[in-house]
Amino acid sequence: MQDGGYSLARDEAVTLVAIGSSAGGPSALASILAALPRDFPAAIVIIQHLDPQMAPGMAAWLSQQCSFPLALAVAGDLPQPGQVLLAASDNHLVLQPSGRVAYTPEPRESVHRPSVDVFFESVSSQWRGRAVGVLLTGMGRDGARGLRAMRDAGHHTIAQDQESSAVYGMPKAAAALDAAVDILPVQRIAPRLAWLVRTKPG
Repeated sequence: MQDGGYSLARDEAVTLVAIGSSAGGPSALASILAALPRDFPAAIVIIQHLDPQMAPGMAAWLSQQCSFPLALAVAGDLPQPGQVLLAASDNHLVLQPSGRVAYTPEPRESVHRPSVDVFFESVSSQWRGRAVGVLLTGMGRDGARGLRAMRDAGHHTIAQDQESSAVYGMPKAAAALDAAVDILPVQRIAPRLAWLVRTKPG
């Protein structure tokens, strides 16, 4: 995606919604994106555990579920309000100090590629505006530690609840770490996001 004149100095009023998901994630993501208002004023970046060869098809399918632009994340992209970026590599997506995204093979020992933890942790250290972390259905623990890092950095955090999760692994691990401010059924996540990004902090 292009900058569209968006300043690299980073507009600190911009909210970033960082979403991580794995098993069961595509349907949960579709549900959330479809329910967000057309004028949703935040930038969205999605980390879904996915074979990179399947990423273009996933992006095309998700694009049909939402009313705003969605594209595969390319190194150098700058998350922008009203647009969605989907991680598209088996390397990890991270935020750089400029606010642009990049791909990195590190940490190489990470089982999950791309890792939700790695992206969430980069949000907690690099994003200078407001952010909301959302951890959805999935097996294992990826994203729980990163969601906790986002909460510790003062960002709002949400985990999907057990009843609406196809696989209650990742959100369960987040709940065990007290990483989530809110634990919500998937159908309540979009309304919560819409409220959060329109509400002034404090």
